[in-house]
Amino acid sequence: MILSIDQGTTGTTAFVFDTSGALIGRSYSELPNYYPKPGWVEQRAEEIWQVTLRVCAAALERAGIRASELTAVGITNQRETTLLWDRQTGAPVCPAIVWQCRRSADICAELARAGKAEWLRERTGLVLDAYFSASKLQWLFRNQPELLDRARAGELCFGTVDSWLIWNMSGGRAHLTDHTNASRTLLYNLEQQSWDPELLALFGCPEPQVSGLLPEILPSAGHFAVTDPEAFLGAEVPICGVAGDQQASLFGQGCTRPGEVKNTYGTGCFMLAFAGAERPQLPRGLLATIACDASGRPAYAVEGAVFTAGSAVQWLRDEMGLIREAAETEMIAQSVPNTRGVYMVPAFSGLGAPHWDPSARGTICGLSRGAGRAELVRATLESIAYQSEELAQLMREALELPISHMRVDGGASANNFLMQFQADISALRVERPKQIESTAVGAALLAGIGAGIWRADDLPARLLEIERDFLPKMAEQEREQLLSGWHRAVAACRAF
Repeated sequence: MILSIDQGTTGTTAFVFDTSGALIGRSYSELPNYYPKPGWVEQRAEEIWQVTLRVCAAALERAGIRASELTAVGITNQRETTLLWDRQTGAPVCPAIVWQCRRSADICAELARAGKAEWLRERTGLVLDAYFSASKLQWLFRNQPELLDRARAGELCFGTVDSWLIWNMSGGRAHLTDHTNASRTLLYNLEQQSWDPELLALFGCPEPQVSGLLPEILPSAGHFAVTDPEAFLGAEVPICGVAGDQQASLFGQGCTRPGEVKNTYGTGCFMLAFAGAERPQLPRGLLATIACDASGRPAYAVEGAVFTAGSAVQWLRDEMGLIREAAETEMIAQSVPNTRGVYMVPAFSGLGAPHWDPSARGTICGLSRGAGRAELVRATLESIAYQSEELAQLMREALELPISHMRVDGGASANNFLMQFQADISALRVERPKQIESTAVGAALLAGIGAGIWRADDLPARLLEIERDFLPKMAEQEREQLLSGWHRAVAACRAF
């Protein structure tokens, strides 16, 4: 039995899989987020741990097994969220600063003015942004200087959520992370695949060799630690798989060959393409990050993000009152043959790749008297596919490889209209797995490989089984016309 923990931004889910890949137990619980000031997003580290412990116990109970019957544990987690805790007591010394938090934007702006943005991009594969962990940690040290003193004295531990869970599950004996999570901190050298002293100095962090502040980095599949019976459900169980959520999803979708792509449809869209052993040279707007090869060792991936996807459907429901629930949109979109020329560009918080225009604003173009509710709903769904196609095109250029298919997961991947339109507008085969919880599948597969339950070339078929293929049916001329209209709509939304 393998316990897979999926610790996300809004909640934690625990899954129990058997060695055939069958899901035999599952439990979910929400996790509170706190907003003390505009642009600030926090969580309480103790609540992250307690919620995780609770759902693990409930999943085991539903599976009808005890923790002592587990063979391995896998962990996947929200990335970039920053935690700091006391090395002796394990008590958090500040709130967890969530990846969405913008409190350290001024630090990033300061570094940009100092000309560090391009150097950081070359060194880390990332952009200089408050999204990542390093500026959050520097903000803590600047605003609470006593924390920096304690860090220098070796009294504190820094980590992302994976490190915090491993620390607690091991009873405070293991301070560890994996390469996928480390690569999202802005403190990790993408070429050397290690913590970088120059990056640490830039962000005002003590050297880890002296302070022990940063966790040790291990491959995503392998032995991390053993759970402490007093801390974790009365059992000693090896933790054998760890990966950030998007990289776990890439692995869970079986994307371990160059050019294989997955797209997660959530509040936004996260698209990753596996690149292989060589770091790709990227056009502006894409990120280079560490993913997992077929054995769970570090490899490179290309990542891009659509800011507004599922949240555009929420807008239809909550602000416009056009739908009662997201599931209605499929039937409504299929009730009309097209949008009557309507394009909806959901740039509610600017545009992401390839435009990177924070000043762009949401726009509806092409309205005529005959356009109504159904056309606007359909245009909103189509906007998700158009934005994803722009990412896919960037990745084709970056990898210089043909992309033949796209694996999909996330809530909106259940929408058949959207998946068919994605296949049509991208001229790709879209593959939806039976088990759409790809992040949890990825963590389970990594743990199974790390524990020696499965071989990398002989994984349980049911965890990778495709539920439905969506094949492109649209004529090329129609596709080009629709994309041309989309590009005009994007230009209009950027004119504000």
